[in-house]
Amino acid sequence: MVGIRLGNVTRLILASQSPARTKLLTEAGIGHDVLVSDVDEDAVQAKYGVTDAHDTALLLARAKAEAVAALPEAEGALVIGCDSVFEFDGESHGKPYTAEVARERMLRMSGSQGVLHTGHWLVDCRDTAADAEDNETPEGTGATVGAVSSAEVHFAQMSPQDIEAYIATGEPLHCAGSFTIDGLGGAFIRKVDGDPHAVVGLSISTLRDLLVHANVGITELWTANPQ
Repeated sequence: MVGIRLGNVTRLILASQSPARTKLLTEAGIGHDVLVSDVDEDAVQAKYGVTDAHDTALLLARAKAEAVAALPEAEGALVIGCDSVFEFDGESHGKPYTAEVARERMLRMSGSQGVLHTGHWLVDCRDTAADAEDNETPEGTGATVGAVSSAEVHFAQMSPQDIEAYIATGEPLHCAGSFTIDGLGGAFIRKVDGDPHAVVGLSISTLRDLLVHANVGITELWTANPQ
């Protein structure tokens, strides 16, 4: 659990092992637990066929959220799943995993721009009216809803030496699009048009919008001492 809760507030579960997403929520004062899904992203995409970057981000976010929502540990909580996909030259780019793939992408991205799509999916796992006993007041709405937050990322010119130095850190190998904005990769981002939180991997304003469907205000998730 992250932070100290303000009384008996709604529990939020982040269905992601991303340190950047956890850090973002924590710095925004949002208390949450982390419960990682075992979703096979390749299998999910193969099941639904080829989709564009926007829809792929939403599809994977939903798969992660629903997988965690089905676990006993999620009972009585809200679950938020996220996934990011980078769209460049009409292609969808996830994590490169290898130096070779990262190098090829970054050489093309240098001095250019692309769009980072971050899918969000919220599942309300609290009891609804249909689940409640006669003497209970249900809190849950049964909501399962999603949205995508996108931002255009403009890259500075990167020399081959810059690219090799960045790859050598290992940071871009496990990031959608082969870059971060909140780490070393921020040095190569000239500007962002759109929500910068979406580039990190979770839009706080999008989460706020989704919480409306669960009749929860984002201030209900604030912690007493955000770290």
